[in-house]
Amino acid sequence: MKRLLLLLICLLTPILLPAGETESPADANLAANTTQAAEPQPAAAPRPASAPQERMFFPKDWYWGWAQFDLAPPHNEVDPNLCAANAGQYGGKNAQCNAFARYMISGTIELRPFGQTVLRRVMMFFDPTFLFGKNVPQYLYTWSWDGIGMEYKWGVGVDLPKRFEVRFTGHPVIQRFGSRDQPLGPAWLGSNGPWGQYNAIGVRKYFGTRREGTY
Repeated sequence: MKRLLLLLICLLTPILLPAGETESPADANLAANTTQAAEPQPAAAPRPASAPQERMFFPKDWYWGWAQFDLAPPHNEVDPNLCAANAGQYGGKNAQCNAFARYMISGTIELRPFGQTVLRRVMMFFDPTFLFGKNVPQYLYTWSWDGIGMEYKWGVGVDLPKRFEVRFTGHPVIQRFGSRDQPLGPAWLGSNGPWGQYNAIGVRKYFGTRREGTY
C-alpha cells in the first residue's frame, strides 16, 4: 500500500502543480479590464471648426491691386503714339509735338464687393497708366515731369471653373493733360494714343501658384 500511495503521489504531482498556477478565463478577463481601466484613454480628436462665413458686401478680401513706377532712360523714351517718330524734323528741340514720356506710373485694382451667392464670382477692374515727360527723339532729352496723359482700360470679369475667367474690357482713347490736350503741330498723330479705342470680350486662364513675396 505504501508503494501504491507513493506511486499515486508521483503521478498526480505534475498534474496538480500547473493547474494551481493557471488563471481561470474569468480571472483573466477581470485582469484585462482592470488594466484597460487603469490606462488613460486617448482624447477624441476635436472636430475642425467650420470656416466663418463671409459678409455679403465687402468681405475681407474684396480688393486687390498693385502700383508700379517706371523710368525710361534717355534714348529709350516711351512713345504713346501721339506724335510721329520724326517730330524733330518740325522744329528740332523746339518741336511742338514733344509728348514722349520719361516716367510712367501704372497699376491695377480688382474689386470683388460680394462675399456670398453667385455674385461672389463677379469682379471689376481698372488699369491706368500715367505718362510724364517732354522729349523729342534725337533732338531733346529732358528729365521734365510735364504731364502727357492717362491711358487706361476698365471692365468686369466672372470667375469660371477650372481657373478660367471671362472678361469684358473697355479701352477709351488716352486722356491728355494740360497743354497736350490739343493738336501739337504737323507731327501730331491724333488723340487716340496707344492701342486706340476698342471694346473686347476675352477668356483668361490662370495656372501655377504665385510665389509669396513681401506683400
